[in-house]
Amino acid sequence: MFVNHSMRQLHALFPSPTLLLILLAIMGGGLLAKRNGMSQVVKEEKIRYPPTKKEQIVDDFYGTQVADPYRWLENADAPEVIQWVEAQNALTRDRLDRPERRNLKARLTKLFDFPRYTVPFRRGKFYFYQKNTGLQNQSVLYVQEGLKGKPRVLLDPNTLSPDGTVALTDITASHNGKLMVYGLSSSGSDRQELSVRDVRTRKDLPDKILWVKFASVTWTHDNRSFYYTRFPQPGTVPPGDENYFCKIYLHRLGEDQSRDALIYQRPEDKEVIFGTDITNDDRYLMIGAFKGASDKSEWLVLDRKTQTITPLFTGFSDANNFVEDVDGRFYFRTEKDAPLGRVITIDYKRGNLKPVEIIPEARDKLSAVTVVNRQIVTSYLHNASQRVQIYSLAGKPESDIQLPALGTVTELTGEPDDKEMFLNFESFTYLPSSYRYDFVSRGMEPFFKSEGKVDSSAYETKQIWYSSKDGAKVSMFVVHKKGLQLDGNRPTQLYGYGGFNISLTPAYSPPVFTLLEKGGVFAVPNLRGGGEYGEEWHKAGMLDKKQTVFDDFIAGAEWLIANGYTRPAKLAIRGGSNGGLLVAASMVQRPDLFGAVVCQVPVADMLRYHLFTVGRFWIPDYGSADNPQQFHFLYSYSPYHNVRDGVSYPATLITTADTDDRVFPGMAKKFAARLQEATAGPKPILLRVETKAGHGLGKPVSKLIEEAADIYMFLFWQLGVE
Repeated sequence: MFVNHSMRQLHALFPSPTLLLILLAIMGGGLLAKRNGMSQVVKEEKIRYPPTKKEQIVDDFYGTQVADPYRWLENADAPEVIQWVEAQNALTRDRLDRPERRNLKARLTKLFDFPRYTVPFRRGKFYFYQKNTGLQNQSVLYVQEGLKGKPRVLLDPNTLSPDGTVALTDITASHNGKLMVYGLSSSGSDRQELSVRDVRTRKDLPDKILWVKFASVTWTHDNRSFYYTRFPQPGTVPPGDENYFCKIYLHRLGEDQSRDALIYQRPEDKEVIFGTDITNDDRYLMIGAFKGASDKSEWLVLDRKTQTITPLFTGFSDANNFVEDVDGRFYFRTEKDAPLGRVITIDYKRGNLKPVEIIPEARDKLSAVTVVNRQIVTSYLHNASQRVQIYSLAGKPESDIQLPALGTVTELTGEPDDKEMFLNFESFTYLPSSYRYDFVSRGMEPFFKSEGKVDSSAYETKQIWYSSKDGAKVSMFVVHKKGLQLDGNRPTQLYGYGGFNISLTPAYSPPVFTLLEKGGVFAVPNLRGGGEYGEEWHKAGMLDKKQTVFDDFIAGAEWLIANGYTRPAKLAIRGGSNGGLLVAASMVQRPDLFGAVVCQVPVADMLRYHLFTVGRFWIPDYGSADNPQQFHFLYSYSPYHNVRDGVSYPATLITTADTDDRVFPGMAKKFAARLQEATAGPKPILLRVETKAGHGLGKPVSKLIEEAADIYMFLFWQLGVE
């Protein structure tokens, strides 16, 4: 698989929208907010916000007195907080339920209404994939026997809840394909309940697995048991610790979960999370240990016959990822002594634990590796877009796979002895499509190809480079109509993330074309802190260097203005989660530079973020106020603490969700309250609190459309887009 169990699990820890693609899917535009028949930037009277009490709460951080007057908003279940949220939502509805919103929602509905598929994967004779016909709240899982077999529904999550808020969040088929472990999550929660389904009969076995988050499931080759990761049962540990202390268990089919064998744990280090894989001879369980949300990892080998454990990589000093085993050799992608990544092998079967380099570090970042057809398939990021190359098992270059355009391979599936593999490709102007690559003919053809509702050929994507505050060169994708006249007045959306080694690469977003067809511009910079240019790029935007990320983003905005794309009143910035921190900090530091801000599920209180949900997993990237040295740089940019009284802040929409158990919703509420109190201008500061939706995991399409309608109603209202 292109992304193994451990990496899927690790990515779920980031303070980011689920796989980022959920947010990208609603980066679209809408119709106009027209006043008196003219396109203009909106002027309004200062809003009377709902009353918000202030408390005299002051913390002493190493001699620095820090006020936190809105801490009471952290208690989501308190009646006064519920009433405050209701009042805030009522204000937001009053401002966004404008006559134009109906047309906007209708347009967004049309743009979402096209078939979408995941990449097929094969187990035994069965091929599995998910399909959404367009407006289904949740994608439906299909299975077919053989490449030309007739697809049949294996599981339809849309039948599990009337509002579509139960989502299928994990699928792991047994090696023969006859059984499947699947995970369900409700109301956007990261928590999952695992069940086992018979693929032929579509009936569930009695087995149920509880207390799972970010599931890592690995079947044994006899198809009678599987390893899985889980967290403590709430109530058995101190409050909050149910989000930590990950453990690996072995479940045997037909037995109650209470009888599952504990295989591995690290009770001395609660912030370690595990992922597993199993070798092709069924002898060894590969255990990846990840420190928080960092991709730094340790790897151990459990001999299933002797139950002895052998460490391969220790110390959490480098990013190491198990790829595959072939004939007793273990293949790893590693950043040890290679910030851009390389491939090494360990001849474990013959007792040689010394790594041997197979594919050396290149000039581009090695973003993913797998083994198919007994060949090494690699994906490299070249200037933040991907290219796929094939090597022999000895590391000799053999061929390249020609992709349709500059863009992104989001997933690739295949097994070491397969003669075929599947991949999904997309870009800003190229619809997500699945392809089948035949290793015998070396040909690639569409397996599932979607038809969109826009003429993608009418638009172009540029990649430009600009200088940040310290002179560093930063790349940025800019998308707009072909032949667009740059008059300095184009409505522009600047979207960023910049953290956790996550790469923002070209991704298809149907709604964004509504902005583009109105003569707008969509820009995505590859900020430091991300993973587009390797580990050094990531390190340059973490811990005490986090301000660099905001400088990069602000410099990107200034470049768009200086080069005739837009002006401050027409420039909107948007980001979610860690990206919400990005736009919040950038707006607080440069309120003069932006006309509108959309701040989604933000990490906004950098002094207390680690006290809630899974926040401690992010300490390796952010730091912690519990550390005296780290407190000072966190306090210097923490959005909530750096709002200044008497400043005219730009129009801002802050969003969160009542069941977000990844990024604590209280931070968004506190940030909104502080901005409403401090702003001196008439621009609205609005808060939108979603119900029965979490951080983004499994969000129904109907909620995505409603959220997009609110976001773009707000943006086009404020930017005066006709």
